[in-house]
Amino acid sequence: MDIDFPFHFDARGRTASTGTDDHIRDMIEELLFTNPGERVNRPDFGSGLLQMVFAPNSPELAATLQFTVKAALNRWLGDLIDVQSLEVTAQDSTLRVSLSYLVKKTGDVSSETFIQGGTV
Repeated sequence: MDIDFPFHFDARGRTASTGTDDHIRDMIEELLFTNPGERVNRPDFGSGLLQMVFAPNSPELAATLQFTVKAALNRWLGDLIDVQSLEVTAQDSTLRVSLSYLVKKTGDVSSETFIQGGTV
């Protein structure tokens, strides 16, 4: 069992835990929504995705984000997952990241969609 993200306590008052697949999904979400410079001891950790939510969206922005997100996933989680497909789309003030990845330890393929919007 792994520690659940975000950190919290379970019903028994202990550190909440989760399974491996959920833990990997949590790590991906944490990487996507952390801005570089937020971590004191890892200033280059993160994808920069949140900085782009309020930027003028365009196909060029989506392509750039797709490249940087894939590079961040390979750098920080490459020992755990193998990115099968990644699509970053920009529509109005919403960014959508659709990711399919192989969990190296189990051989399972998972697909997740992460959405971050800038609508008020």
